[in-house]
Amino acid sequence: MISKKVLLFAAVCLLLSACGQKQETPEPTPSATESNAAAPSGGTSATSTDSETGQNQENGTDPAGPNDQNNNDKQNGQEQPVNLYYIDHTNNVVPLEEGAEKKVVLLTFDDGPKEKEMIDDLIDTLDKHNAKAIFFVNGYRVKEKPELLKLIHDRGQIIGNHSWDHIDLNIETEDSVRKQIEDVQNIVEDTIGEKPRFFRPPFGSVNDTLQQIVGENDMIYTTWSNDSLDWDPKNNKPEAVIQNIMDQMHPGSNILMHELPWTVEGLDELLTKLEAEGYSFVDPRTISDNPGTGN
Repeated sequence: MISKKVLLFAAVCLLLSACGQKQETPEPTPSATESNAAAPSGGTSATSTDSETGQNQENGTDPAGPNDQNNNDKQNGQEQPVNLYYIDHTNNVVPLEEGAEKKVVLLTFDDGPKEKEMIDDLIDTLDKHNAKAIFFVNGYRVKEKPELLKLIHDRGQIIGNHSWDHIDLNIETEDSVRKQIEDVQNIVEDTIGEKPRFFRPPFGSVNDTLQQIVGENDMIYTTWSNDSLDWDPKNNKPEAVIQNIMDQMHPGSNILMHELPWTVEGLDELLTKLEAEGYSFVDPRTISDNPGTGN
């Protein structure tokens, strides 16, 4: 009797012991999402991008949504340099505050856009020297070749207003002057999405009405303080253009040049000479339209 009880008790213990053992199962393969979560945060793999895109599509959301917009906003913010300079009544570039570099020049090119090859060569040289310039354009040329305006803008250079027809605005009526200026503002905005901040009058013309209209259009009025004379047939050689500029060089020089073959050819040597003399190149985006406040 006792032996039967012992056997029964042993059987029960054996059964309970078997139930308590952990069942061996195959190790699950990590999903794409889990793999991405374990990936380093410093980069985004192709798998991660594909996975996120698929999830967004399933959820009915646009993968280029708010995050991309925020990134664009940050990027745009980074592209807006702090105001460091203003253009004074002598058309020189002057530091807003003590501490800003004084030995600087402003590079400008008038009467374009003309030819793609010249523009590309100009900007290639500017890029080589990490320089920005203002390209003062005429409206009629933009109308003829809007793709060249886009090229200048897309390559990171700055657009300025040089009137529609390149005429002497001193002898025009107020209505004509306004049209010459504002038609350029409109066609530039229609082409690249923003209006010019700088205005240079053809032939350096200046009068109160002209300056008032420029101000009403939120532009900075400027002529120049260093004329390359590249427009004069007597100076249609690179060495002549370079010498003219160097002879007039001074801190804050606002250099007038044009989209001309000899100017394009001599630009690299000119910028190299300027750098050798300790000059740097003003980013036009750092020029304030309000010297009193730096705004």
